[in-house]
Amino acid sequence: MGDFNLALVIVAVVVCILVFIFNVYLLVNYQHPDDANQAYFPKFVVVLGLSVAAISILMLPADVANRQACRHSIYNGACNLTLPMKDLWLAVYILDAVLVFFVIPFAMFYYEGDQEKTVGKRIKSALLWVVTTAIVCGLVLGILYGLIGKVDFTVMHLSSTTTSFPSTWDFSSSQQCIGGTHQCSAYSASASSEKTWTMRTTFPEYVVALATIVGSVLFAIFGGVGIACLPLGLIFAFIRRPKAVITRSQYIKEATELGKKAREMKKAADNLRQEEKSGSKGRKWRKNVKAVEKELLQLEEDVKLLEEMYPQGEKAETSWALTILGYLAKLVLGILGLIVSVVWVAHIVIYLLINPPLSPFLNEVFIKLDDIWGLLGTAAFAFFCFYLLLAVIAGAMMLGLRLVFITIHPMKWGATLMNSFLFNVGLILLCSISVIQFCSTAFAYYAQATAAQEIFGHTLQSLRGIRYLYKYNVFQIAFVCLAGLTFVYYAAFGWRRRKPSGRFQLST
Repeated sequence: MGDFNLALVIVAVVVCILVFIFNVYLLVNYQHPDDANQAYFPKFVVVLGLSVAAISILMLPADVANRQACRHSIYNGACNLTLPMKDLWLAVYILDAVLVFFVIPFAMFYYEGDQEKTVGKRIKSALLWVVTTAIVCGLVLGILYGLIGKVDFTVMHLSSTTTSFPSTWDFSSSQQCIGGTHQCSAYSASASSEKTWTMRTTFPEYVVALATIVGSVLFAIFGGVGIACLPLGLIFAFIRRPKAVITRSQYIKEATELGKKAREMKKAADNLRQEEKSGSKGRKWRKNVKAVEKELLQLEEDVKLLEEMYPQGEKAETSWALTILGYLAKLVLGILGLIVSVVWVAHIVIYLLINPPLSPFLNEVFIKLDDIWGLLGTAAFAFFCFYLLLAVIAGAMMLGLRLVFITIHPMKWGATLMNSFLFNVGLILLCSISVIQFCSTAFAYYAQATAAQEIFGHTLQSLRGIRYLYKYNVFQIAFVCLAGLTFVYYAAFGWRRRKPSGRFQLST
């Protein structure tokens, strides 16, 4: 047993180091050249946030492995676990909440502050916003915790008498208890035997629960849309791909139109900058800023598509061949992703929405993979959890392009500004709590008797005021419905090639 414990600790430490190194690699390669050798505090927050999100997802497989330290014990309290998983869960998710609601907003306000102001004034302005947010959040949490910070467990009161140990037992369907008049069978007990056991939850658990509710709303919306648009977007990108190289005259005509559009965008951006300096940053100004950001992103995509259709230089043929291979890769990844998405939705319906479940489905798959090789089931489990996070990002991108009230923050290789980094990290952190809760519920059979089950399976689903959201599977139903609607949308409109927009004008 000691060798197992030591191996688990070593694996946990090595994985944390690898996650940190990988996130530094992502930051270095995705950051915009304008942020090179500066904005060190936002970069530290980005690396820390991505590491916390990744480690939190990997903690559920670690929780399952940690429980194996007691596999030879009659009951869990008969041995000491390798890692204090419940304390680690609470610590990670309290850190998650602090990053999402305080540290990341501060870093974004500081980064997006007026560059003409001094560092002290930018810090003061950012602190003002964060302190205000902290006071409001603290008051809301304190009031809610004081009023309804309790859990209501539904228990069944069963009892039986005692007797001397007999040589034979005489039990039947009509005689299930010693003494005959008591209710000792949970299966046949009447409804009157159910009681409600109320106790106050701890404050850290309550903070995690409320953060999970906020994340679950975003997860149901973005994740439901993203689980469909992530693979279908890749497949329909292949369908809408350029079929052949255009002529030089066509290229000049298209490039001229894009140049005209770029000049209009620059003029609009200059006007918005002048309005910002004059202090007129009202509702209309923010709406116009979002419109310019979305039009600029579409313009960049049009330029990229035009370059693909008319490769230039000595290696034009090689460039065209690589373009074709890129779209083929998108098709393959899209088909594989579609299979994973269909399996996910099928598992939700089979195991979560139908009561009793038709089959453990993926739970059995993970267990059988663990029997083949110890880490195979764990790796498959982690893959399905990470896929949900990718779906959340894909859903946020899709809705951001189509809904005016959602700010778009695209991630681009070598061209991602820190405010976009921080926004996406905040979204990932907020939804990672819900992903873990969702996975611990969806894979309850695989992750049974873990610390995550105790926090997310018992406390959260019995919390007063919000337990009905989980009792009636509100988030799971919303997730599946949005996935279905997104699939219908892509089936109806996804194959159409987007037409370049006309003349761009700011709203007045």
